Amino acid sequence: MNRRQDPLAIDTELPLRGTFHPVGFELQIATNSQDVLDAAGESWSHNPSRVHPGEPLQFRILVQDGGTLCGDTSHRAHGDLYSVVSDRDNFASLDLLSLRAAIFVSRATARDHARLRWYFLESLAYMLLAQRHVVPVHAGCVARDGRAVLLCGPTQAGKSTLAYACARAGWTYVSDDAVFLIPGCERKVIGRHRHVRFRLDAPRLFPELERFVSIERPNGKVSIEVPLTDLPGISSVTSAEAACAVVLHRGMDSEPETTGSDELSAVLLRDMPSYGPLVNAMHEQAVANLARVPAYRLHYQDLDAAVVHLARLLEKS
Repeated sequence: MNRRQDPLAIDTELPLRGTFHPVGFELQIATNSQDVLDAAGESWSHNPSRVHPGEPLQFRILVQDGGTLCGDTSHRAHGDLYSVVSDRDNFASLDLLSLRAAIFVSRATARDHARLRWYFLESLAYMLLAQRHVVPVHAGCVARDGRAVLLCGPTQAGKSTLAYACARAGWTYVSDDAVFLIPGCERKVIGRHRHVRFRLDAPRLFPELERFVSIERPNGKVSIEVPLTDLPGISSVTSAEAACAVVLHRGMDSEPETTGSDELSAVLLRDMPSYGPLVNAMHEQAVANLARVPAYRLHYQDLDAAVVHLARLLEKS
């Protein structure tokens, strides 16, 4: 039997398999590179088992010899088709309906685990989950006795800094600036609690961070990324029940003010990408349900005072 040519890489064998659980949902990976499985393990090995039901994600990841290291990616979508392109050696095609992705990367990209995770593994897994299973929200989260405060606000409102200040004061850390909601269980807030990222001036506030080296993230931003396991005395949890939400504003210290669900919803929806009418409606309904929790506005400058305010708001919520 004559063997056909394979210019589309359809017949290329992908002998390696791995199953991972981002945010507790199943992701199945087929690949020809151990680097891919190792990078996925760096992202999700702390989630050893499936927690939530739902159709699994499926990634087919072909690592090609040669080629360049990937840079920034461009994302475009039409209907159920979604494309991600960095260059001719690094790109992906996704089916939003079947939750499948065909990903092609160079050997250089596969060996750079941070870049592979940032541009392809984590970003595409969470994007696919957002089509059906979760609602990603730009917010930090801390908890006491299982009851959580959602920390909302724009970039540089201090969500990560205040979340860590609370954790140093005995709170439980859930996430620095990104959480996930489960449609139908919107008060359950799931965080990525393994690391916390700080701005470069953070050691001025927290001297124990001096020993950590700043890194350039794949998107070009320089930050300090610290595994929570390297910070003694800090406790963390995967999820917590939202009891209230606080919209943060940097500035002069003042007493918290009550705000409404409309403002909270607007703040949370402002950073969400549009995925089309059906997915957008799911996200908006989840945010509207979450926004029924008591909501407050807090202008702050002093971290210790802000932590005290959050404790009082949680007690009365």
